[in-house]
Order: sequence, then C-alpha cells, then structure tokens
Amino acid sequence: MTLVAPTTTAIDRFADFVVGAQVPAAARIAAGTAWFDTIGVTLAGTLEPAARAVQAAAQSEGGEPRCRIIGTPGITSASWAALANGTAAHALDYDDMCFVSLAHPSAPLVAAALAAGELARSPGRALLDAWVVGFEIEAVLGRAMNPRHYTQGWHCTSTLGTIGAAAVAARLLGLDRERVAHCLAVAASEASGLKENFGTDTKPLHAGLAARNGIVAALLARSGLTASSRALDGPQGFLNAMASERPELGDALRTLGTRWGILESGVTTKLYPSCAATHPALDAILDLRREHGFTADDVEAVAIGVDAVTPTILTYPRPATGLEGKFSMHHCAAAAVVMGRVGLDTFEPTLVHDARISGVLARVAMTVDATLRSD
Repeated sequence: MTLVAPTTTAIDRFADFVVGAQVPAAARIAAGTAWFDTIGVTLAGTLEPAARAVQAAAQSEGGEPRCRIIGTPGITSASWAALANGTAAHALDYDDMCFVSLAHPSAPLVAAALAAGELARSPGRALLDAWVVGFEIEAVLGRAMNPRHYTQGWHCTSTLGTIGAAAVAARLLGLDRERVAHCLAVAASEASGLKENFGTDTKPLHAGLAARNGIVAALLARSGLTASSRALDGPQGFLNAMASERPELGDALRTLGTRWGILESGVTTKLYPSCAATHPALDAILDLRREHGFTADDVEAVAIGVDAVTPTILTYPRPATGLEGKFSMHHCAAAAVVMGRVGLDTFEPTLVHDARISGVLARVAMTVDATLRSD
C-alpha cells in the first residue's frame, strides 16, 4: 500500500505562520509607527457619525464589559469593542493604506489586536508582532487576488482585513495550530464588504466588521467550532468565490516568513483624509500651486489622467456630502486649487458646498489615461 502525504493547504501554511512566526525587529518598529498613526486617527474618528452609531449600538447591546472603546468612557465586549474601534479608525478615511493588499490594513488589525490583547492581557510587543502577522497574511492574499478581486467590487479592507484580523486575534489568544486553522477558515466565510457603499457610513463600518469578524472567528475556534481547511483555496473557497486574479497563492505563500511585506512595500501613511486614489493628483496640484503661486482665478481647467480602476472608486463628480467628497476627484482637486491644502475641514458641509470650490469643480475633468497600467 502506498501512503500519500496530505496536501498542504493555504490555511495550513497560514496557521503555521500565525503560531510560529518570528517577527524581525525592523518589522516590529514599522508596526509601531502604524500603531501610533492608527490610534491618532481613531481618536479623531470617534466623533464621526458612523463611529457614534456603532458606539450607541454597543452601549445598548454590548456584552460583558471587558474591552474599551478608545476615546470614550465605554467598556463593552471584545467583539463590540473591535467593531467600534475599527469603525472609528476608518471613519475619516485618514488611516494608512497598503498598495499590495489594496486595503487599509491597520484599522481592522489594530482594533482586533486591542480587543484580543485586553482579553489576553498581552504585552505591547505581542500586540506589535500580531499586527505584523496579520499584515503579512493580507499581503499574501493581496498579491494573488488583486487587482481583479478589488475591481470586481470587493472592499479589501473588509475582505482581506477579516482574514488578517482573525490571524491577529488567534495569535494573541494563544490558539493552538489546529484552532488557528479553524479560526482562519471561519473568517473566510465571514469576509465581505462592497465598494458600492463607498461614500457612506458603511464604508468605515467595513473596517469595524473586519475587526469584529476576526475576534468572533477566534473565539468560536477556541470554543471548538470547526471549519474546512480548504476554505481559502478549495474549489469553492475564498479565492474562487471572491474573484481572485490568480487561482492559487503561489510564491507569496511559499516565502511567507522569509519575505516580509511590511519591510518591502510597507504601509502608506496618508497626508490627506480622502481616498488614496485622490492623493497623486493632490500632490501634483499642491506642488504646482506652491511652485507657481497661482490662484483659482488663474485656472481655466484641471485635466487629470488616471488608471482604469480609479473611476470605479471615485464615483462622485458632484458630491453632496463630505463622505462623498472623500471619493470625489473633482471636489478634492478643486479644494486644493482654491484653498492650497486639503484637510479635515475640506469635507465639512461648508466647504463641500462652497461657491468658490464649486466654481473650480466644474472645470475639473478626470479621464482614463491608457498609458497607465491597471496594476
């Protein structure tokens, strides 16, 4: 009789990494920078309507008070705290970005780590290492799945973020390898988040849901819930069901733990509280304005060439609200021309409906530049 060794699945490999990863010191330092930035934008975001709505729900329905909703006096269950903190972190769209995963990694990763860390009373170093583990898993998924996964309509902050947050929670709660595998497989079934909700309160909720999903998956696995080891790369698993660019994780999976995405591509800390797709144009406009000293009255037209993906993200040429303005190249560009800066107040109602900005907005054109590749 010939014995055939079992095939190692993506979840098997991820579970080994979650349990055994030795995080380099340089990666831990990078994680610390991401944490500082994320706590800052979370504290600011606690005042936003989306964050306030989740805080109110947590107050009315939250479970045993064990974890803090940062920036507030609220204490609630781990899952509700993760939901509230993750939503607040993403509420201003000021949190960091990764152009490999096409996600905002830190909002769900930090929120999940805070909640799981409070449950486990983890030291700071453990929180940083868990963040790195979650980030690396998201990077592996992003390299294989994007851009098709993203352009299909999935919001990676929520979909890939759920898997990353589950890895964070599993590591901090000290799950054994078998339970980590079940945790990640449960998370694969929880993952969701639609780009159609960009420009609404539900967009920041996606980050909160990813963090909450990760906590719930880890707690369920710890309690004995099981799931398929093929939930990621099986015939009807996460990759196939959610429109992965490639059918398998390939080299990125094989080099997990030896190649560190946080040290190669890293995260992008935002300069402006708007969708990252607006930032290259904002950099250019503000640089030109500083160099040449022009004002709005000098500008006849603003022509912006973008890749083919950007128009599927920036879908509000005439925004009616501040949230829509964050996903409007036209408003962001016009505000940069008029004000010479883009900040939190750029998306307040007074500036969204400012006559000077509206006048320039009508002169802004965004078109697809065929020389820019989709990646």
